[in-house]
Amino acid sequence: MMHRLLFLSAFVFLLTNTLYAQVFTSSNLPIVIITTDNAAPIPDEPGVLGGMKILYRGPGLRNYVTDQDSALFLNYNGRVDIEIRGSYSQVLPKKAYGFSTVMADNTTNNNVSLLGMPSENDWILNGLSSDPSLIRDYISYNLSRKLGVYATRTAYCEVVINGAYNGLYILQEKIKADNDRVDVIKITTANNSAPEITGGYITKADKTTGGDPVAWYMSTFYGNNDIMFIHDLPKPSEVTSSQHLYIKGVFEYLKNAAIANNTSPLNGYQSVIDIPSFIDFMLINELASNADAYTFSTYFHKDRNAKLRAGPIWDLNLTYGNDLFELGFDRSKTDVWQFSDGSNEGARFFRDLFNSAQYKCYFSKRWHQHNQPGGPLNLSTILDLIDSTVVLINEARIREDALWGTVGNHAYHISNIKTFVYTRINWINNHIGPYTNCANVVTPPLVITKIMYNPATSTSFPNSNDQEFIEITNAGNSPVDLTGIYFAGTGFVYQFPFGSTIWPNTFIRLASNPMTYQSKFGVAPFGQFTRNLSNSNYELLLADAFGNVIDHVHYYDDAPWPDADGNGKYLQLANVALDNALAANWIALDETVLGLETIGSNDRLFLSPNPVVQSLHINTHTPIEQIQILDLQGRIVLSMPVGAINTDIDLSRLSSGLYLVRAITHSETLLGRIIKE
Repeated sequence: MMHRLLFLSAFVFLLTNTLYAQVFTSSNLPIVIITTDNAAPIPDEPGVLGGMKILYRGPGLRNYVTDQDSALFLNYNGRVDIEIRGSYSQVLPKKAYGFSTVMADNTTNNNVSLLGMPSENDWILNGLSSDPSLIRDYISYNLSRKLGVYATRTAYCEVVINGAYNGLYILQEKIKADNDRVDVIKITTANNSAPEITGGYITKADKTTGGDPVAWYMSTFYGNNDIMFIHDLPKPSEVTSSQHLYIKGVFEYLKNAAIANNTSPLNGYQSVIDIPSFIDFMLINELASNADAYTFSTYFHKDRNAKLRAGPIWDLNLTYGNDLFELGFDRSKTDVWQFSDGSNEGARFFRDLFNSAQYKCYFSKRWHQHNQPGGPLNLSTILDLIDSTVVLINEARIREDALWGTVGNHAYHISNIKTFVYTRINWINNHIGPYTNCANVVTPPLVITKIMYNPATSTSFPNSNDQEFIEITNAGNSPVDLTGIYFAGTGFVYQFPFGSTIWPNTFIRLASNPMTYQSKFGVAPFGQFTRNLSNSNYELLLADAFGNVIDHVHYYDDAPWPDADGNGKYLQLANVALDNALAANWIALDETVLGLETIGSNDRLFLSPNPVVQSLHINTHTPIEQIQILDLQGRIVLSMPVGAINTDIDLSRLSSGLYLVRAITHSETLLGRIIKE
């Protein structure tokens, strides 16, 4: 009852502010014009149908309400299904909205790009509630993306509803599973056994005001069993009992491993969670001192066969010193960790992770990387973002305050945020602890050396995705234990099994479909990755269990990258010693060359030493008629007759690199692979 009275008090308080009608004709921001059918009021749910136009002439250009009559300036002109959204914000006079873009039939989803954001059909108009600065959500989402993790894309706009000016909003993406949003596979009710049951999931700790039931509760550090976890994907109405038990089990596993400070390579907490995603999620929430962090609007996601990841961040209006002061709250402080402030601490695994010496070391290391000059969490970087945002909305915030009376002295609010950020950064620097023990982690010499991302199709192999593969080479002289090593991120997923090994100067391949790979190339791949490589561009990040980067390649299907896009070619690193982050060090080779290669030495063809500096010894079980040495473009660079089961061949004149050895006998052709140093 008390909570309801507080809400009602806030509602009455804000209604007492005089609302001014005003003439609105143009803006430096995009203009969104919504006209509901028959001018119907927009309810909570279900939504109402209407038309929407987004007027946008382009960056730096002014937009006019009269632009709605010109197709040239319409970023969107179509149907929408729109409703009020939010929890506490619903009691405020200014509403936030969620809407779906739909086709003319008013039912079919219409996936469109709005203001340059990737195509989708579910969107949000953020009303900037409870934030007189109007920038807290915007700068938080942008800072998160600067860390290299997904956060909802944003665009300020001014909104007109049924002919009346409605103020300043942020048009932003709704959190949902999508290749360009939360990139996890969409699990279905049929996915109830491994590996399908392992993902994808989107789960959140949150209020139940949206009507979704609590899936399970988790305890805080103090044992209070009051953190509510809710299924988001699959929907609560669609989740099966097996799926519910599986994803709940992942969180319970994390809880128990974090309590025990278990960092075992076999079953430690790092085996089940993506450490960098948890750290980045906590860093943004702690920098902002988010009063709701960890308890409300706290998202997690897990792709199929992948680790659990924290994020995306969401709803950061109660940050940088702001809170629901009208309800008596004042929790966003510069001198506390929000995961242990005695208030909204969230599930206890956040505090237990921070209390783990190994996790805390990487937490500190990541903070100092981001906080260095030029880094995304450096004071100057943040202040520049604040200043540019203030300039962007300066005109609209005057109209916003004239209409709703909720801004007041904007310069004062911005000054307070800047002071808060300065003080907060200093406090974190003094309380985060050292990272000496994880400053210079030695990672194994693993190199991504081949990428087949868009194979050509044929009668024998009609499915392009089934033919994808990547190759990883151990460029060192010692075996590498692959335990815990994985490809970070979502979309392309693989984690090496416990105890697996790659031998020195050899390579292994991972394929999207092992049966197809073996049928095509005659050998079985080392393992199978989940989902597929992008046909346009993708970031492959190979990391150890704690997220230390081992190798990093971001390939593209256009120049300066070689053309290996659907033409029967794959990307090949020209030399294992070269920097594979540079497009100039890759070549495109025909996949027929790949058919000449084997993994390691053929059991009937012995090549020694390998790598070779000068003389290569070749031995077979049957007499060799001819030896051929081929480069990786399939060209014969050396050929000689033999007439014996073994021979030595001088390779001193060959350049360093990878070569194929073809030993032709009277009954067969044996193939091997060598590295020339």
